Amino acid sequence: MAQTTDSVTGSGELEQKQVLKKYLQETREALLWKLEGLTEKQARWPLVPSGNNLLGLVKHCANIEIGYFGPTFGKEWPTPEEVVSEQRWEEDPQADWYATADESVTSVTDLYRRAWAFADETIDTLPLDAPGRVPWWTNSEVTLFRIIIHVSDEIARHAGHADILRELTDRSVGLYADNTNIPDWEKSDVELYVEKLKNLAERAGN
Repeated sequence: MAQTTDSVTGSGELEQKQVLKKYLQETREALLWKLEGLTEKQARWPLVPSGNNLLGLVKHCANIEIGYFGPTFGKEWPTPEEVVSEQRWEEDPQADWYATADESVTSVTDLYRRAWAFADETIDTLPLDAPGRVPWWTNSEVTLFRIIIHVSDEIARHAGHADILRELTDRSVGLYADNTNIPDWEKSDVELYVEKLKNLAERAGN
């Protein structure tokens, strides 16, 4: 019978996990909603010189969570053909940054949601000081606590990338579709604000 969180942690650690998971989940959802309402072409389209694209960001984050909350702690993803293998990475270092022809917004979104559940199971069943190993890190010995922080930081960074890419796609902005977390301005107000910033930049000079 598998151990549950209750059997391996105290109430203080449970509370810590709840906080850590809350912020991780909010960041996941903030990233994923950036795909909502987009066509396959829009979701895949590279909008910056590096080639970053919204669907690729989500695929990358799915691979991040599967890798760090799986093999790091001796746990295997049940369908390895869905994730980018070491061999594939060696052939193409950007392999997890774009969707292939046989992947879609729906399939990548589904993969990421299942990656959440996979990661959360690791968090729920292991204590925060559970040891793990990240072979590609110089100091490879880690704890679950450190991995949660590391993954949260990385997903948040990519959610920020997604903010910009979605705005460049169709001018949608904000934390969530129903809570932008920015002023509720008319278009003219935004234009005045942008003009103000341009004037300040011009006055600052080169």
